Amino acid sequence: MKNIQERIYIALDMDNMDDALRLVDRLGDTFRSYKVGMQLYNLVGPELVSRLHAEGCRIFADLKFHDIPNTVACAADTMTRQGVAMFNVHVAGGVEMMRRAKQAAEKRAKECGKQIPLVIGVTQLTSTSQQVLNEEIGITGTVEEAVIRYAKLAKEAGLDGVVASGHEVTAIREACGDDFVTVIPGIRPIWAEKNDQVRVMTPRRALEAGAHYLVIGRAITAASDPKSAALRILEEIQD
Repeated sequence: MKNIQERIYIALDMDNMDDALRLVDRLGDTFRSYKVGMQLYNLVGPELVSRLHAEGCRIFADLKFHDIPNTVACAADTMTRQGVAMFNVHVAGGVEMMRRAKQAAEKRAKECGKQIPLVIGVTQLTSTSQQVLNEEIGITGTVEEAVIRYAKLAKEAGLDGVVASGHEVTAIREACGDDFVTVIPGIRPIWAEKNDQVRVMTPRRALEAGAHYLVIGRAITAASDPKSAALRILEEIQD
C-alpha cells in the first residue's frame, strides 16, 4: 500500500490558477497528489494539469462525467491524454456509460503509452442526507443501500472503484472486495468544521476502515497556515 501522503489528495477548490499553484508551492513535498474540481478545471484545466505534472504531481480530475455513453467515452479519452491519475463518472449514468468510459481510457493509454487512469464511479455525494435521497432524488431505502447498489454496478461495468463516504467503506469492501478502490471525500480531522458535508469522517477512521484514498479540502486550504494544518492531519493519523 502507498504511504499516507500518496493516499491523500488535496482539493484545489480555488477560482484561479495562481492561488492553486501557490498552495502547491506552500505544501512543498508534504503532498504531491491534488484534486482538481469543476470550478478550477472549467477555468484553466488543461494548463493547470500540465503545470502540476511539471511539478511532479498526481491529478485526480473530479469532474463527475454524466452524459450519453459516447460523450463520456470522449471525455475519458481526453482525461487519459492529459495524463491524469484518476477521474470519475456518475454511476447514475448506467453500466454502458461506465463501461465505455473505462474502455476509452484503456484504449487511449495503450495508444499513447500512458498509464491507464483509475476510473472511479460517484455513488452518492457526501452532502446527500437520508431525506434528500428519499424525498428529492427519489431513491428508496437507506443511503448505504443506495451506495452499495451503485458500487456493485460500477464493478460490473469494470470500473476501478467508487467515491463514497467513509461510513460506507466497510460495506463496499464486503460487497465488492478489498481491491475495489474507495475514494473518500468529506474528510474532516477532529478539529475541523463539517461545513456543508453531512456524512463526514476523520482521516484516521477512514483509513482504518480500509479507504484507499482520501480527499481533503477546506481543513487545509482554508487554514491560515496550510502546511501546518497538513502536518497536523498527518500527526493525527499516525498518533
